Amino acid sequence: MTKTTLSRRGVLKSGAVAGAGLALPTIFTASSAAAFTNEPTGGTVTLGFNVPQSGPYADEGADELRAFELAVEHLNGEGGGGMMNTFSSKALKGNGIMGKKVQYVTGDTQTKSDAARASAKSMIEKDGAIMISGGSSSGVAVAVQGLCQEAGVIFMAGLTHSNDTTGKDKKANGFRHFFNAYMSAAALAPVLEKLYGTDRQAYHLTADYTWGWTQQESIQAATEAMGWKTVNNVLTPLAQTDFSSYIAPVINSGADVLVLNHYGGNMVNSLTNAVQFGLREKQVNGKNFEIVVPLYSELMAKGAGQNIKGIVGSQNWDWKLEDDGTKAFVKAFGEKYGFPPSQAAQTCYAQTLLYADAVERAGSFNPCAVGEALAGYEFDGLGNGPTLYRADDHQCFKDVLVVRGAENPQDEFHLVEIVEVTPVEQVTYDPEHPMFAGGNLGECNPGA
Repeated sequence: MTKTTLSRRGVLKSGAVAGAGLALPTIFTASSAAAFTNEPTGGTVTLGFNVPQSGPYADEGADELRAFELAVEHLNGEGGGGMMNTFSSKALKGNGIMGKKVQYVTGDTQTKSDAARASAKSMIEKDGAIMISGGSSSGVAVAVQGLCQEAGVIFMAGLTHSNDTTGKDKKANGFRHFFNAYMSAAALAPVLEKLYGTDRQAYHLTADYTWGWTQQESIQAATEAMGWKTVNNVLTPLAQTDFSSYIAPVINSGADVLVLNHYGGNMVNSLTNAVQFGLREKQVNGKNFEIVVPLYSELMAKGAGQNIKGIVGSQNWDWKLEDDGTKAFVKAFGEKYGFPPSQAAQTCYAQTLLYADAVERAGSFNPCAVGEALAGYEFDGLGNGPTLYRADDHQCFKDVLVVRGAENPQDEFHLVEIVEVTPVEQVTYDPEHPMFAGGNLGECNPGA
């Protein structure tokens, strides 16, 4: 694991981290005299950024790391401050967190739960990380969130869209800024009805893990409520790269809509295979055959190229939004990296600022004090409009974007167009909704 810091010029440096020895690995050691796990006692505080640097979601992970680096730079008073300038809270001063300079360590989740847990455990035990963030897989997020609960550190989830993350697998030490599968379905259904009508036959291909399962359940329930029928739902391995054998049966199934509950490289490959089989040129049941991708991003659109044109889906955020927070973040990210940020980057950047802000407002790094500062917190200025971190389940509630692949994009950064901004009221649900039942938030664990 490489320890990294940011110089005043924003250049990544590797080497020993000052004060790392002061952040003792107090995880699972009840005899420790520290008040809580990895209590910072020197002039620095260490955050752990755990992202997929390999595997099917590696593109998302790379952009998450860029955003984390930028957030640390801004917290330490380097750069222009980005969304710290538009954030409704004014607790952050650009002097680190509680006056301690922010440093960070990184890990590769490999888009595998076991690897992600091992990486997070190492960052907590060996590097003294007091908060873990990142991930682009809900399976990873659920696994790491559970570890952080056991270890007594805060987990600020990155890109995780499964209902389970803040449903049956929710934890008191875990917080999610990203939206979820239910919200995608609630936002998409009215648009799909308007575009394609109420008499449709849908065939689902679904990634075989927690995100795919809850995404498929959510979109099926929402579309069947408006009259669609579900012809079939076929599970596909996360490691699959060629989906031809899964696409072929769709042709003679009687379906006139293919729903791809895939993300990242999986979605790029399955959509490409579907287009190669000529599905988009077919007419079935007297209707044009349509493809729906409930969750996608600019990064996926870039990978899919021409195939993304006209494909409808949802996003948590888009760099083309006109609010002040988005403009500030896009400007800062663009100046540093030369291109606009993805939704994965935005949510990871926001989560880092939200954690730091909660520490400042709580006046403590104790995870239970931080949790209290985050639960029920209402804020604005981070790119999604007014947002609530609901106390019941630690899920953020905000507007959701319905998007579509642009027909005539002006360049590779305008492949997605915003169809509708769905108001938060339309995607809000009761904490006891059946799709989120069975979990127990439990009590905050301070660890040591």
